[in-house]
Amino acid sequence: MLSIALAGKPNAGKSTFYKAATMADVDVGNYPFTTIDANRGVSHVRTECPCLDREERCGDEHCRDGKRYVPVELIDVAGLVPGAHEGRGLGNQFLDELTNADVICNVVDASGGTNAEGEPVEVGEHDPVEDVDFVEEEMDLWLASIVDRNWESIERQSRSPDFSLDEALVDMLAGVGASELDVARTLRELEYPEDPIAWTDEDRESLAREIRLRTKPIVVVANKADVAPEGNVERLKEAADIVVPATADGELALRNAAKAGVVDYDPGDADFEITGDVSDQQRAGLDQIRTVMEQWGGTGVQQAMDTAVYDLLDHVSAYPVQNDTKWTDGQGNVLPDAFLLPRGSTPKDLAYAVHSDIGDGYIHAVDARKEMRISDETELEEGAVIKIVSSN
Repeated sequence: MLSIALAGKPNAGKSTFYKAATMADVDVGNYPFTTIDANRGVSHVRTECPCLDREERCGDEHCRDGKRYVPVELIDVAGLVPGAHEGRGLGNQFLDELTNADVICNVVDASGGTNAEGEPVEVGEHDPVEDVDFVEEEMDLWLASIVDRNWESIERQSRSPDFSLDEALVDMLAGVGASELDVARTLRELEYPEDPIAWTDEDRESLAREIRLRTKPIVVVANKADVAPEGNVERLKEAADIVVPATADGELALRNAAKAGVVDYDPGDADFEITGDVSDQQRAGLDQIRTVMEQWGGTGVQQAMDTAVYDLLDHVSAYPVQNDTKWTDGQGNVLPDAFLLPRGSTPKDLAYAVHSDIGDGYIHAVDARKEMRISDETELEEGAVIKIVSSN
C-alpha cells in the first residue's frame, strides 16, 4: 500500500490531521511530543469512480455516489525539532520512521502560533516560512548522515575491478526507498569524482539531497489556515512549490458531525449540508468552517493527500476485474478493488500489483471500457478498468 507520512515540528497539527484522515483514536494535545511512537493507519485518496460511466453506481464500500476513496497508509511521525538529524528530541528515531514513506506532507502551523521548538506562542509571533525549509533541511542532513556512515564500505568496494558505483549506491540506499532508476537519474544530475575515495562531504551531501528529492518529495500543508494572520498562507505559497491551505480541526469536526448524522459531508467536498439538530453554538462553529472552505475550496486535509499522490507522485488509479462486461470480480462485486500505480504503468504492472502469481502467469489484458484487447505496453490512464488474463 502506498504510504504518506506526516512530518513537521511539534504542535503543528499533525495528529489532528491524522485523526481526521483516519478517524483513529489518538492523543491530540497542545504541547510538544504529544506523539512519541509513530501512529500508522489507513486513510484514502479521492478520485472519480469508473462507475460514473455506467447507469448505476457500483455500491462498493469505498464509493460514495461516484466519489471513490482508494486506501493508502498514513503515518503520523512525532514532531521534529532543530537538530533532529543529530538525534535531538529523539530526532533520528523519528526521521527513521520516514524511511518507507513514498511522499511527505510537511504540516506547518500557518498561524505562526508555535515557535521553532513547537511551543505555543502568540498567533503571528513565529514566521511559518521558516518551518518549510527546516523539515527539508533536517531530512537532507539525516540522509547525508546515512551516506557518510556507509561511505567507507563504498570506498572498500571501489578497489574491486568490477566495481559499479550505481550498484553500490543502490545497495546502500535501498533502505530509504531509492530504486535503481532513482540512483541512475541522480548521478546524471551530479558532478562528482570517479573515485569514491576522492568524494568530499559536499559531494555526499549533494547526493543525499538529490536522492531525498526523488524518494521523499514534499507537499506543504498550511494547517490552521483558518486562524492564520492575513498574508501568511500567500507567503508560504511563495516559499514552497506545492502548498495546500488546511484546517485539520475543521475536517475533524466535520467528520465527527457526519458520523453523528448532523451533517451530510464526504471527505474532500467543498461544502456540507446541516441535516440534523444543532445548537446555536454548533451552527456558528459550522458556519465558520464553511467560510474557510469557501475560501480554500475545502478543509484541505483530503486535498493535501490527493495532491501528494495524484499530482506530486503522479499516480493513477486502476481497477482489475474478471468480467470485462459487467466490471465484476468472481463473486459478482462491481469494481471491488482499486490500485495506485505510477503513471506509465502497464497492464502487466497491474497484474503484479494484484498478486505476483498473477503477474508471473500474465497472458494478456482487456480494456473493459473499450471492450478490446490491449497491448502489453499500453500505459494505463486514470480510472482504467482492466481484465487480466493469467495462467495462474
